[in-house]
Amino acid sequence: MILPRYRITSSAIAGAGKGLFIHQHVGAGSIIVAPDAIDRTWSLAEIDGSETLRAQRHACARWFEDRYTLSPDWPDECYVNHSFEPTGLWHLGFIFATADLAAGTEITVDYRHLLPPGEQESFNDAASGEKIAGYTWSQSLSISTRALAALIGT
Repeated sequence: MILPRYRITSSAIAGAGKGLFIHQHVGAGSIIVAPDAIDRTWSLAEIDGSETLRAQRHACARWFEDRYTLSPDWPDECYVNHSFEPTGLWHLGFIFATADLAAGTEITVDYRHLLPPGEQESFNDAASGEKIAGYTWSQSLSISTRALAALIGT
């Protein structure tokens, strides 16, 4: 569920297609996206071991440890694009504002938190040209927890 008012339109990121833009100011540390209607997660082995699930792997996102969701119906949350300098912080399925964000800001996250460990995205980071490869669970949790603690001032 996307909490602030938003719109889906052409992304400002080269080659990204569409993006998700907020219509209102969002304060640093505020929740932008919260999980909802998540009825099931799968292990990566379950996904890769099933022809039906494997066909949806392009819509796979890691939530915690080795548990992933599949969203082939592309809810609006799927228009949050990648950036190594994101406007949103992915932490356990929530996206928090990384700074005070003005209305009209495109919401981005670092896809390394969503990918399986070491798996590379099919495209490179638009700004740096660097490959995007998934963090291990411990890396993702450590990085996002420290970043969230800094955002909320603890």
